[in-house]
Amino acid sequence: MINPDYLASFLLASFLMAVAPGPSNAFLMAQTFAKGRHAGMQSAFGFALGGVIHTFFAVVGLSAILKASTTAYAAVQYLGAGYLAYLGFMMIKESVIKTAKPVKNEQVMGTEKQKNVMFQAMMTEVLNPKVALFFIAFIPQFVDPTLSSATFQLAFFGLLYPIFAFPIDCTYIYFGDKIALFFRRNPNSQIWIDRITGLVFIALAINLLL
Repeated sequence: MINPDYLASFLLASFLMAVAPGPSNAFLMAQTFAKGRHAGMQSAFGFALGGVIHTFFAVVGLSAILKASTTAYAAVQYLGAGYLAYLGFMMIKESVIKTAKPVKNEQVMGTEKQKNVMFQAMMTEVLNPKVALFFIAFIPQFVDPTLSSATFQLAFFGLLYPIFAFPIDCTYIYFGDKIALFFRRNPNSQIWIDRITGLVFIALAINLLL
């Protein structure tokens, strides 16, 4: 049982948070620009899976550990930043290789580039302690103690957020792909798109640390 008033408030707040530009949107747009709409969709699915994992963590209390322990928070924070920085450097490295060695089979390379995008997005979400704190600080506000189990309500709202945010992410991807298509018509633009995407990932890593 869910309080209808709390549900309406949750959906409104979730909409505003999902629409507002942030690190997740930047990651989605960067992947869409660099690798196309399919990669953007995989990123959106990866973020949704990350939200499911964070919901599980919040329900079983693991997120509370991050909130209570500065050491645990810092450890996850550094892991997340390191992973984003690694992705950024790899994309810049690939663009340099492309400049030295033109790609002969672009279709094969495109498939190779995209196969791990969903996993990368999921890990980026899971290793972001700010997202963990979002789930443990934001979602409980909509739990009605007079109704059914608080655990059920936490799980309900936690799983509803990524489901609700997914179509909004798809909108970002759709328009991002339209913009990227304009740049892809220039053969050399993809190399610069990859480099800019790599720099975006590195900037996200720095932002996570700060």
